[in-house]
Amino acid sequence: MRPPVEVSVFLLSLLAPGVLYTMNNIPALQEPLPILGMGMVVLGSVLLLLLLTVQDKMKVDPLFYVFAEFSFTCMVGLTNALEQDGFISGFMGFYLKMGEPHLSTAYAVMMSYWEGVVHFVLFLTIIHRMCRGKSYRSLGLLWAGSSIAHQIVLIPGVVIGKYGSNIRPAFWRNVPFFLVPFWAASLLFSRPREMLIVPADKIAAEQKKGLLSRLVDLLLSLLLVGAMAFSVFRGLVVLDCPLDACFTYIYQYEPYLKDPVGFPRVMMLVYLFYAVPLLTVLIYGLKTPGCSWMLDWTIFFAGAMAQTQWCHIGASLHSRTPFTYRVPADKWWPVIALNVLLAAAPALLALRCHTNPAYFMKPIPKGQTNNEKKKN
Repeated sequence: MRPPVEVSVFLLSLLAPGVLYTMNNIPALQEPLPILGMGMVVLGSVLLLLLLTVQDKMKVDPLFYVFAEFSFTCMVGLTNALEQDGFISGFMGFYLKMGEPHLSTAYAVMMSYWEGVVHFVLFLTIIHRMCRGKSYRSLGLLWAGSSIAHQIVLIPGVVIGKYGSNIRPAFWRNVPFFLVPFWAASLLFSRPREMLIVPADKIAAEQKKGLLSRLVDLLLSLLLVGAMAFSVFRGLVVLDCPLDACFTYIYQYEPYLKDPVGFPRVMMLVYLFYAVPLLTVLIYGLKTPGCSWMLDWTIFFAGAMAQTQWCHIGASLHSRTPFTYRVPADKWWPVIALNVLLAAAPALLALRCHTNPAYFMKPIPKGQTNNEKKKN
């Protein structure tokens, strides 16, 4: 009797540390090109094993292979994080030297923890629901936002930062991991969302309310405006704005923004040019009834901001960040509080949209009950 598919994926993922340990002890596999080649062989072998695992067992969604393959790489990330923090040893030395040296940075360590814990749990949960015919669209969008945000900071950060002059062939294995989440997100957005039906009279009643009479939405709007202002300000800071406020902030509050690794600079620019416009659109969605797209984009954005802020906050405090770039002890509370609020605002918005979606839905015929479902 075969184990459940999600158990098979979990067990397969646990092979990752063994592969790393073996390569770390075979000198012939520790050169730049062999590292890239072995990486491709291992990922190809994992895909083959997945094909053999699920054949004739279920109708396979193509995204299953994405989530299962990425589960394997999550264990690679967790192994890296644990080794960099001194909990284990003997797994990643060869890869940091001849593969991707930037993985030893504080930002990459926090990114690896996120991959190895949050993404891994998401993947197993999605696969579990997928195998039982349950909806996983929202969880998939949460992962897609997180993964895309991860890659659009990581890759440019390596290229423009201090590791840009030491890029090895193994770095380019990030290209498919950059492209696949975009493809997966496009598939997920194109699929119908499943949601509880709300009677037309309740939808009409909710949508007649102005923003000032919806206290929660008003507070969320103010929180999002604050997030926009903070993102614009820090974008100006990393662009070397000569204002005294910018100078004071980068030297007395968040010196991590000038860390030469490049990741914080790229992240602030991503916020400035991508997060700020999206925040503007989300505020519009809170003000305008019937914006059903809010139910998807709030989840996607919450995943993106949670991932980036986890990495940013953790790296700015981590011992692998040089002391001069860490958050000063006397400014710890205001800086961390602002950064936590920046991560919390999109999460709270997504929670509000999904606990009471009536304001964002299009009116439906009367007579349908709350227990029915519809495809929107």
